[in-house]
Amino acid sequence: MPPTSLKSLACRHDTVIVSGVKTYYVYILASKAGVLYTGITNDIKRRAFQHKTKLNESFTQKYDVNLLMYFEMFSEPRAAIAREKQIKAYRREKKVALIDSINPDWADLSEGWYDQT
Repeated sequence: MPPTSLKSLACRHDTVIVSGVKTYYVYILASKAGVLYTGITNDIKRRAFQHKTKLNESFTQKYDVNLLMYFEMFSEPRAAIAREKQIKAYRREKKVALIDSINPDWADLSEGWYDQT
């Protein structure tokens, strides 16, 4: 998917339920220092918010990893879990190449999802 399509999708994203089928997401976050984190969720908007607001004591809170760089959508949880494991096993260079393939500017894909009040 071209970067503009992914950014467009990210900007208008909300949890998607079609015909009772839930959507699952595998995502990669980055910190400003370049630390990467791969995760899985059934609500990317909520999960990105949790990372940004540091709601849970975790690796992402400790290393300030809260910029959404990449995500993939799945209709089957098993497929999402398998993909998360696959990406987690990648060396850093391969994760960076994955991000670069759809988000070469490393823009935060969750930019604009939340009120700035």
